[in-house]
Amino acid sequence: MQIPTAYDDKVVLITGGLGFIGSNLAMRLASSSSAEIRIVDSMHPRCGGNPKNLEGIARPVRIDIYDLRQIPALCEAVSGADVIFHLAGHVSHTDSMRDPLEDLGGNAAASISLLESCRLSNPRARIVYSSTRQFYGRPQRLPVDELHPILPLDINGVNKYAAELYHHIYHQVHGIETCSLRLTNTYGPRQLIRNASQGFVGWFFHQILCDEDIVLFGDGKQIRDLNYVDCVVDAMLLAGVHPKSPGKTYNLGSGEPITLLDLAELMISIAGKGRYRFAPFPEIRHKIDIGSYYSSFSRIREELGWSPQVSLRDGILRTLDFFERHRSTY
Repeated sequence: MQIPTAYDDKVVLITGGLGFIGSNLAMRLASSSSAEIRIVDSMHPRCGGNPKNLEGIARPVRIDIYDLRQIPALCEAVSGADVIFHLAGHVSHTDSMRDPLEDLGGNAAASISLLESCRLSNPRARIVYSSTRQFYGRPQRLPVDELHPILPLDINGVNKYAAELYHHIYHQVHGIETCSLRLTNTYGPRQLIRNASQGFVGWFFHQILCDEDIVLFGDGKQIRDLNYVDCVVDAMLLAGVHPKSPGKTYNLGSGEPITLLDLAELMISIAGKGRYRFAPFPEIRHKIDIGSYYSSFSRIREELGWSPQVSLRDGILRTLDFFERHRSTY
């Protein structure tokens, strides 16, 4: 399947399109297809939305700034859309524990508003939802596949899982073509790295670039897998047009699980600078830490033909190069 040309002449809506993954998706679509691109973003200060993320985009796109819970405005945005990439949402686990109601609104309420808008104005649209591996909780087995029990440890995991279930229900009951991708530690250009709200990987880049210590909680032996953002965009574009994806849930993964200690040492080696130190877990982080995790992505590989094409080392090189050139922006 030729993914870029599959979007020619389609209308594509990206929620959260000024954020990290959404802007990379918009840039890819603008450069490789003739799709009409619409973006809705709330520009929440901790969610990474930044108009500079679209600097240099191949052609103009429509951008609207408002909260997704404004259903009348959203009904107009979804009208006529062929594919909707629903990337808007809150991702910080610690923030969700500090302000659970805001996380509820930004994830669960925003998602059901989008789905209702489609039911009312465009039930033929296909929706690809950026879900998360976080709600699996502490793994009972590795690698984690889609049949693993759901036992979230924080509010963000509960709300993201509720949003995923809303997509499933609207597919089953209303016939809307929905697909959920459970992402795991996405990193790369255009990620907000000035604070840790968008995950530890971006924060590691920040600490290296700012000549600060990478802080490893505990012994640093927790295992994670990471996906470079271009690989995630590949998966989303596949899910947006593949005939097998409606009604499905897929894990993404890397095939390169690595301990946080080894990751810090690899990043420092590639950057040629940096250092790390160990520290005890803060109480709240310890309570919601999932331990070691890495995914099985065999379902999406077998059904859609996706697998990551950028190695961890290459992805780190590309990301460091981008942030060295754009450090003041992120």
